[in-house]
Amino acid sequence: MSGKAHFSLEGSGEPTSAGRFVGPRDVAPVEFIDGLQFRPVIGERMLANYVHFDRNSEAPRHVHEEEQIVIVLDGELVFEIDGEVRTMHHGDIAVIPAWVPHRAHTKDNTCLEVDVFNPPRKTLVDHAVAQRDAAKS
Repeated sequence: MSGKAHFSLEGSGEPTSAGRFVGPRDVAPVEFIDGLQFRPVIGERMLANYVHFDRNSEAPRHVHEEEQIVIVLDGELVFEIDGEVRTMHHGDIAVIPAWVPHRAHTKDNTCLEVDVFNPPRKTLVDHAVAQRDAAKS
């Protein structure tokens, strides 16, 4: 495939909505667990979630129906996928298929990472919708 084909403006579709720019501080955080702040950004069919881990914080072992990709932006994160453990650093990526057990924790450091979910993770969508509705009031 050529670059020209990849970046083509030729197509038969219509935009489904307007684009927008969002930074981490534009989204109010939610803490489901002490030490982890989640800031979800919702698209039409996907979700990106900024996650900040405080020092010595843990996302416990869990599963969910959504596929997840984790991208470490800053710091260090000890991540387990179905029993395999790796220490992740800036730029490292983990891919978690639906229903695969996983967990993560920090040691004596913080970590900023981004989760990408498809379809959007329902618990995070519910938070974002509630936040949007509160802003309209």
